[in-house]
Amino acid sequence: MGLGYVLLKRLQRERRRRSRHALVPDESIASPEKRKGSCYQQDDSPRSGKKMRYSGPYLPEEMWQHIHSLMPMKDAARAACLSSAFLYSWRNRPKLSFSTETMGIVEGTTDFIRKIDRVMEKHSGIGVKALTIEFNGLFSTKARSYLERWLQIAVTPRIEELSLSMSKGKAYYDFPCSLLSDGSGSSIRLLDLYCCTFRPTSEIGCFQSLTRLHLEYVRITGDELGCVFSTSFALEWLKLRLCCHIKYMKLPCVLQRLTYVEVRGCSRLRVIENKAPNLHSLHIFYQAYHPIQLSFGESSLVKNLSIGYSSVLNHACAELPYIFPNLETLTIRSLGEMVSTPMVPNTFLHLKYLCITLSAVTLSPSYDYLSLVSFLDACPSLDTFIVDVSAKHPENDSIFENPSHLRQLPEQRHDNLRNVKITGFRSAKSLLELTYHILENTSVECLTLDTSFESFRCSPGKPGRCSRMPKDDLMEASKALFAIRTYNEGKVPSTVRLNVVEPCSRCHVMEPFTVETRK
Repeated sequence: MGLGYVLLKRLQRERRRRSRHALVPDESIASPEKRKGSCYQQDDSPRSGKKMRYSGPYLPEEMWQHIHSLMPMKDAARAACLSSAFLYSWRNRPKLSFSTETMGIVEGTTDFIRKIDRVMEKHSGIGVKALTIEFNGLFSTKARSYLERWLQIAVTPRIEELSLSMSKGKAYYDFPCSLLSDGSGSSIRLLDLYCCTFRPTSEIGCFQSLTRLHLEYVRITGDELGCVFSTSFALEWLKLRLCCHIKYMKLPCVLQRLTYVEVRGCSRLRVIENKAPNLHSLHIFYQAYHPIQLSFGESSLVKNLSIGYSSVLNHACAELPYIFPNLETLTIRSLGEMVSTPMVPNTFLHLKYLCITLSAVTLSPSYDYLSLVSFLDACPSLDTFIVDVSAKHPENDSIFENPSHLRQLPEQRHDNLRNVKITGFRSAKSLLELTYHILENTSVECLTLDTSFESFRCSPGKPGRCSRMPKDDLMEASKALFAIRTYNEGKVPSTVRLNVVEPCSRCHVMEPFTVETRK
């Protein structure tokens, strides 16, 4: 990339001495016959007379094409306008990426279509390996016929990456699956569709090279997805987001290389059946009150699980240890009302990392953070424990509203635990009890209590401010700091590094809390 940058800068200096050119190179600049094999150009300047001028270092033809292919679209187009050495390479550019960013300023849909069409008309269609088109709100009925013509040019048995992003909220584009038949789909390694209707059938052909599949806001059923899976022998990575027509997803045993699956917001999905033998990472998040039925067999090799829905804590306690007995990392995000449900001891025998996010709109006044100790009992190998308290708390759960003695559970050692972090730390009594239990019954080396509610935090020497904190959150942070100093700091052993994170003093003004303040 460094050599390409130097050559482009040299060409841009030459460009200042010429008239301005359009984004799409003019075919009349030079022909392949004049340019081929030569690094000299004829200079017709009236001052200098006709002579041969050296335009850069001598390099083989393949090297020039490779340098040109590494340039961003706008730079590659400008270079082709300025140098015959790059013009042939432009007509056979292997990676085409069209968006408002790569095409520059566009004046609406018509201008965007016109600029893309000028490029595609000049392109030979030979050697296209990657095509990306991002309409970013500019897709329209008018664009449909153009898009299909562009796809006809680019989608050949040589294409490896195809990414189409339509406009959300408008009529869905019916992706022409026939383009992928007759071997055209057999070379695709990445298929990325956004806001499309995708209706593959068993006659579509083989996806033997497909390694990554990403569908977002795509209308496709479980059976149609199965048609893709049935011939995707090389598939390694699957991401489905907001594909609301899928009710049942079956991962067949032919997916021998599949290791990563992510499913988010597929609201109608009820069942995931897995027979892919090497699936190691699974991520499932959706806004619903019902759990997805997970059928993974007794020998599941899933080691990394992230899961989030309304009743996930109850599900985690009752079923997850038996569905995924080999978990090493687990992230749980509870989105609805939470009930304090104890875990059975020693059920996650291999788990080393556990993150629990409590993000209900408002926690029940009866929710007991101390019950999370049962997760420590269930994970004898646990090294890192993170609790993210994003939910709003009822006023009466503060220890300052109920200043009784802290409860203590029967001693149960967790000697493998080394790192604990609680973000969004509150003055809730049961949260202080959880912290006290960790200090007394583990070998923790680092304990972080973060009282800030900031999704973004500024840093010295960089522009920008921390995200805004409402007055109520600032007051709660002040109460939490006072509670830590009163109930936890004196219990911290000398072997433990305690990190207490406060709201940023540069961006927020926080009044100190005292018991007298409450009165």
